[in-house]
Amino acid sequence: MSEPGQASSLALYTPEEMGRVDAFAARQIPVSTLMEHAGRAVARAIRRYFSPMRVLVLCGPGNNGGDGYVVARYLRNAGWPVRIAALAVPRPGGAAAWAAEQCGGAGVPFTPEEAARADLVVDAIFGAGLGRDVAEDVARVLHAARRIVAVDMPSGVDGATGQVRGYAPQAEMTVTFCALKLGHLLYPGRELVGRLVLADIGMPPAALASVEVRAWRNEPGLWQLPVPGPQSHKYTRGVVSICAGESMPGAARLCASAARATGAGLVRVAAGAAAAAYRLGAPGLIVDSEPLPELLADTRRQVWVCGPGLAEAEVEQALPLLLAAGRCVLADAGALSAMAGQPERLRGVSVITPHAGEFARLFGPVGTDLPAQARAAAQQINAVVVLKGASTLIAAPDGRLAINTHATPALGTAGSGDTLSGVIAALLAAGMPAWDAACAGVWLHGEAGMQAGAWPIAEDLDQYLGSARQEATLRQNDR
Repeated sequence: MSEPGQASSLALYTPEEMGRVDAFAARQIPVSTLMEHAGRAVARAIRRYFSPMRVLVLCGPGNNGGDGYVVARYLRNAGWPVRIAALAVPRPGGAAAWAAEQCGGAGVPFTPEEAARADLVVDAIFGAGLGRDVAEDVARVLHAARRIVAVDMPSGVDGATGQVRGYAPQAEMTVTFCALKLGHLLYPGRELVGRLVLADIGMPPAALASVEVRAWRNEPGLWQLPVPGPQSHKYTRGVVSICAGESMPGAARLCASAARATGAGLVRVAAGAAAAAYRLGAPGLIVDSEPLPELLADTRRQVWVCGPGLAEAEVEQALPLLLAAGRCVLADAGALSAMAGQPERLRGVSVITPHAGEFARLFGPVGTDLPAQARAAAQQINAVVVLKGASTLIAAPDGRLAINTHATPALGTAGSGDTLSGVIAALLAAGMPAWDAACAGVWLHGEAGMQAGAWPIAEDLDQYLGSARQEATLRQNDR
């Protein structure tokens, strides 16, 4: 994995962490200076994406409201008709009070009628750090707005989880500063932010570095794909072995073809008595009929996939043998169903790849703080957890977390998860550490889906995994 400092542009912060960054920065730069830069950045973004119109700026009593006063001043200076409605008066002597004084001019009531009268409402009420539900009177004002630009975060969206606290409006655009927060990438916040603009406001690098970041956007540069050398061969590129079942051979085939397309040197399917059903597939796939204990005697076969297409009884036979042999195991599908309510039985695997339903059956109901739940699950079983969804979370036992948004809804098709298992397994076999391999595999899977077009089926994805890997290599080298 890249060191955190090398992937700083991908860093994600919680509101609490960003508060510590702000406090550190205040020792070097006046808060009013950063507020001026933030408000100017929002005004610049509004002028770029909107034509002049009647604007109402809704200002809260804190620094988010202070940013709003600066926005109003810059838009007024540019000739836009701007009014201000304050939820509460800023604390005297603070930076927000200074910004309000600099803005000048009489305000209008903080009412739904005023919000409805404006062509564009700037939401500078609370920002990402809101720690309580939005009050009904504030919600009514926001609900009355026809078009909204949010400062930092739409009011009501929890910056740490993306969840809505009571009520949050749909913004057309959100302008945030320095670094993204987790809530910008997690639903429903990810949808409510609209167009997301990240603005540089001159935050000192030392301030950002003062907080140890444990979450990142999942992009090339966070990880590095292995590059085969001139003397590489199939065993140095890695061997992927897949436990295959009798009743659902398609899942294992999809997993195998994805592993091959991602670059595994050799892919073998342990099919046992069902071997004949698999030998009609691709000629480059090796199918084994020997009992699993005999296959495990080959020490070159270190990476195994257990679960796709397996019945629970087949999992009960295979998984204990794999773990007892000390193999690197990716568990998915049937392996997760077999261990429902007994996640401790997965201890010893390297990676699990549940969707939300499988995660709930393993660890309990999915709540409102997905980052915390994914991290707790990873720590509980001491394995990397890939919680699949519209925003996929990749959590390591040591607390590292990546959020992947590089994907398409078209991946929501039968067999797509089996393909992902094969992609990750190929990277594990190539020697990538488990968290890195999971992060890279999720991104490659998403890129292949995007290249495959609007309505791919799982079988289509293999055709694009090679070009997805090439794209990842180009991007990681650009960082």
